[in-house]
Amino acid sequence: MPLHVHLLLLLLFATSLPSCVNSSSCAGRDDAAIVAAAFRYVHNFRAPRAKAACQPVRELRLPSRNLTGAVSWTALANLTALAALDLSGNALQGAIPGRFWRAPSLRAVDVSRNQLGGALRVEEPNPRLQSLNVSGNRFTGVDGVEGLSGLVALDVSANRIRAVPRGLRRLARVKRLDLSSNAMQGRFPGDLPPLGGVRSLNVSYNRFSGVVDTGAVAKFGHSAFVHAGNASSLVFSDNSTAAPRRPRPSSPPGPSPLGKSKKKGGSGTTTTRRGKRRRHLSIVAVAVICGVVSLAMLLCLVGCVACGALRCRRRQKGGKDDEEKKEKAQWSEKGDEEEDVVVVAARGASSAAPVVLFERPLMQLTLGDLAAATSGFGRESQLAERGGRSGAAYRAVLPGDLHVVVRVVEGAVAGLREDDDNPAAAATAFRELARLRHPNILPLLGYCIAGKEKLLLYEYMEKGDLHRWLHELPAGRPDMDDTAGSGDIWEAAEVKRSISDWPTRHRIALGVARGLAFLHQGWAGGGGSAVVHGHLVPTNVLLCDDLEPRISDFFGHNHNGNATPEGDVYGFGVLVLELMTGQAGWDEASVSWARGIIRDGKGLDIVDPRVRDEAAAGAEAEAADREMVECLRVGYLCTAHSPDKRPTMQQVVGVLKDIRAAPPTTPRPGS
Repeated sequence: MPLHVHLLLLLLFATSLPSCVNSSSCAGRDDAAIVAAAFRYVHNFRAPRAKAACQPVRELRLPSRNLTGAVSWTALANLTALAALDLSGNALQGAIPGRFWRAPSLRAVDVSRNQLGGALRVEEPNPRLQSLNVSGNRFTGVDGVEGLSGLVALDVSANRIRAVPRGLRRLARVKRLDLSSNAMQGRFPGDLPPLGGVRSLNVSYNRFSGVVDTGAVAKFGHSAFVHAGNASSLVFSDNSTAAPRRPRPSSPPGPSPLGKSKKKGGSGTTTTRRGKRRRHLSIVAVAVICGVVSLAMLLCLVGCVACGALRCRRRQKGGKDDEEKKEKAQWSEKGDEEEDVVVVAARGASSAAPVVLFERPLMQLTLGDLAAATSGFGRESQLAERGGRSGAAYRAVLPGDLHVVVRVVEGAVAGLREDDDNPAAAATAFRELARLRHPNILPLLGYCIAGKEKLLLYEYMEKGDLHRWLHELPAGRPDMDDTAGSGDIWEAAEVKRSISDWPTRHRIALGVARGLAFLHQGWAGGGGSAVVHGHLVPTNVLLCDDLEPRISDFFGHNHNGNATPEGDVYGFGVLVLELMTGQAGWDEASVSWARGIIRDGKGLDIVDPRVRDEAAAGAEAEAADREMVECLRVGYLCTAHSPDKRPTMQQVVGVLKDIRAAPPTTPRPGS
């Protein structure tokens, strides 16, 4: 080869080296930027140190780091080298979009023990993913799991999934499968992958129907099927699907065994002796069994007599206290995770306790009617706990198609002490609460007093609470196209409204401020006593059909000796910060962080990007940005460290009204 050709090749190789180095360096820097963007709205996040400079991110393991907020999953999908993701044991919220699974190198994902919710959808197939653990969250459904055809281990336990994931039975490579603690409905084993290749299985605490054979119980253990379904729908069979035993081959034609035995030594009588011995042993066995059965029957009889005598003695000693304990025990039930649930006794004399409905005084209802409307205050009627101060809540439909929430009262109410058993005092306290009527206050519809048990009846708000709309619904706005065919109740097709736009969030903030100002000022033109809420959080702000807010979970004045109006103002300020940033899990440190950004004039940097994306372009967008920054300043003022520097809620209402003036009217053509 000529010399000038060699020189040309060397020159080309040398010029290519800087390009390769720069490309590698840029790839490393790009991954770091992607991780930072993905965890931008996650509190307590600290970027892990890279093992080598400019090395692409292959593993991201942040278990039990007290992370709170929402991850940008779509950004994480851009990590082309990411193979393992572990975010377990944190308090992350929001939904995982279906586009996350397109990450090309993803092999293992563990997001267990968080607060993730919504439907877990897989929009783009990823046959490379081998392990997925989403247990201990709030997922309500799994759709498109057949797109993860390479799964070897799948754990969706301890969620709120009510149906077997579609396509689950097509996962032929699954070795470990855990569907427990979901109240999941489906057919066993028809809706599951082929059990021949499954090594570990758990379907306990669900609502399966079908037949479980002894082979499955022997392989996976009894614990895998504890409360897996109702006795009438899930049947355990000894030989329903077990392989039939092969019959012993019959003797071939030819000389009889007796003739053969004579040839071998004249022991033809051996067979007869063995037959007699077997019959003798059979008779002895039958006698022993009969004796054992007789002894067991005798012991049972003695036990019954002893129990009857003991019960009579207890009735004579215990009296009314034992009867009440027995009553409550018959109506209490245990949760899926063995947590006690507050249940009301509604049998015997207490079932006749009247229900008072303020707006329907002619409706004659009793505690027994409430028990019937809530399936005996059962788990299927209980609403999910949302961090409130009161006891368990149950949904009920009363005559006249009246949808209500029946809430068990725990603690003091409107000046009534927790240990106050005076029914008259309780009735007075409840009537005082019922006088609180305002468009932004959840009204008390009625009450029931049955001995020590006290129940309050509120209007049922189908749209749920503000926390759900901010952090659990995908992007805060159900998409009609994305939810088609999905059975998720949170993404039902009839829900068409959104809280992703700035006007709606401003209206929510203003409505909550008006309701809280009403409580602080008292009712009836100032003639009533002032009410301090004491626990204003997004889970206690319910939304009407038009997304107008209503404050709930308040119990009148002096509910908490440490609660003050200034404390309510601080809680409202934190709520505004959460409403405007879209971030959850606020504490003193995160409030200080947000206040510093607002004080530096950079509040727009922490505004929820979903809200900014909804804003129109041009001058309207600039006006919306200014209004959102002003709303953040309201949160800043309300969270002042010194209580005497915080504004009153009536002042807050005035400021919020001035922030967003009424939009100008469009002139008619020709005017």
